[in-house]
Amino acid sequence: MSSLSMFLKKNKAVKENAFFPATASLCDEDGKPLLWEIKPLTTKDNDRIQNECMKEVPIPGKPNMYRHKLDTNTYIGKLLTASVIFPDLYNAELQDSYGVKTPEELLIEIIDDPGEYNAFIQFVQKISGLDKMMAEQVEEAKN
Repeated sequence: MSSLSMFLKKNKAVKENAFFPATASLCDEDGKPLLWEIKPLTTKDNDRIQNECMKEVPIPGKPNMYRHKLDTNTYIGKLLTASVIFPDLYNAELQDSYGVKTPEELLIEIIDDPGEYNAFIQFVQKISGLDKMMAEQVEEAKN
């Protein structure tokens, strides 16, 4: 039987940052897509982002009654930007060069190919362990 000491934080594996070529439209001198540094998000990060993206919507037929609904587009945008270490999506010069004011808008401008954007979403979800959770939510929404 394991001892409680095995659960101490010093024994916990550390998730490493990963690198991903988020778009083929930005390349280095050799023509290779630039690599982005991505950090895996924690449960605390995910909970904070979900709370920021919740909105109250009225319940039809029940005056003054509301339910919480996750704004999934906002959630995905915030999830992605919270994961990106490099490039710095909060950098004013970078935002100005694309004519945007937020890191979420910048991300969409940089990764403007829908296929690349979806691949990036999947990569971030996978390294953060959210790929299974999101698949379950999509299935639940279908039913």
